[in-house]
Amino acid sequence: MNTLRRLFLEHVGQTSDCPLMIEVERAEGIYLYGPDGKRYIDLISGVSVSNVGHGNPKVVEAVCRQARDYMHLMVYGEMIETPQVAYAKRIASHLPESLQSVYFVNSGSEAVEGALKLAKRYTGRTELVAFRNAYHGSTHGALSVMGGEAYKYAFRPLLPDVRHIGFNDFDDLGRITSRTAAVIIEPVQGEGGVQLPAPGFLEALRRRCDETGAQLIFDEIQTGFGRTGSWFAFRKYGVVPDILVLAKALGGGMPLGAFVASTEKMNVLRTDPMLGHITTFGGHPVCCAAGLAALEYLEETGLVDEAERKGLRFEERLKRHPLVRGIRRAGLLLAVETGESRIALGLIRDFVEAGLLPDSFLWCDTAFRIAPPLIITDEQIDETCDIVLRCLDAYR
Repeated sequence: MNTLRRLFLEHVGQTSDCPLMIEVERAEGIYLYGPDGKRYIDLISGVSVSNVGHGNPKVVEAVCRQARDYMHLMVYGEMIETPQVAYAKRIASHLPESLQSVYFVNSGSEAVEGALKLAKRYTGRTELVAFRNAYHGSTHGALSVMGGEAYKYAFRPLLPDVRHIGFNDFDDLGRITSRTAAVIIEPVQGEGGVQLPAPGFLEALRRRCDETGAQLIFDEIQTGFGRTGSWFAFRKYGVVPDILVLAKALGGGMPLGAFVASTEKMNVLRTDPMLGHITTFGGHPVCCAAGLAALEYLEETGLVDEAERKGLRFEERLKRHPLVRGIRRAGLLLAVETGESRIALGLIRDFVEAGLLPDSFLWCDTAFRIAPPLIITDEQIDETCDIVLRCLDAYR
């Protein structure tokens, strides 16, 4: 083991016993490069973060320019910082009138925490409803609404008054009542293995929340900013939430999260008590400058409109392989189903050797993820598919 790998394991807090251990010297476009010159195709975009690719010149220039002007000044919400204002306004331009107030935070988990607090404060209720096989983050509140017990039991007690219901289970919607402060849902379940909403399910959920007065929270941390072929998945499915949660691609590669609601709702965090939610580094000006540049790049290039076609190109190439049992897809977010954990997990190791940066799903160990940067070209898609198909052939 070389010195850097040893130091990585000794001094950097670890998340599992089996990190990929890929040493990266630089990254550009859809590629990561090791110190030995080995090239990896980024198949997952840092889990839907790098939508505009690595080292995007427009984003890098925005970061450098803002760092020269100023970085952190004061805790969030006290100073008028141009990158925050400009980015919030641009995000709002892609959202309906009921989602115009953006509260910037540091991450997806914190965005979920803020959204849950906002719903409880606005409604005066305590019950939270979430879905089995959902993933919303690792902080205590976000962990409480996570849909997998295996990741939760060691940290209990968590938030009280949380119940989980079945994704796409219409009968379970009756469990949402006048006690419910909020229902939080991923419109497309990411870690569940790209589980798509059944026809009419999100509409029925919206109606039930309207009937009971519960706030509907859409977690679009993975699906936002073009990943599903629409700027936001709720646009794709025609259902508008009360509160929208964003992160990952929001920062253009920099750490940034946000929850979005109406100004009327967001204002309840200002009083009784004041500082109802507060963050030191949330909405960091350099992160907001990077995110704004990334959003502008998506607008200028039309990459959002291309995501559906590119995702279909992957699907058409891969679905013909005899070991592929099916493909679940929303735009350029795919779960390639093998039906066997042995094959799916083995492929993760094989992909790394073959020059692909892969990932699996927390709640679906029989499939592997494909979610490359939206900038990927048709030629690069074909090259990637050729490698995936060769790896699959080894299991025939």
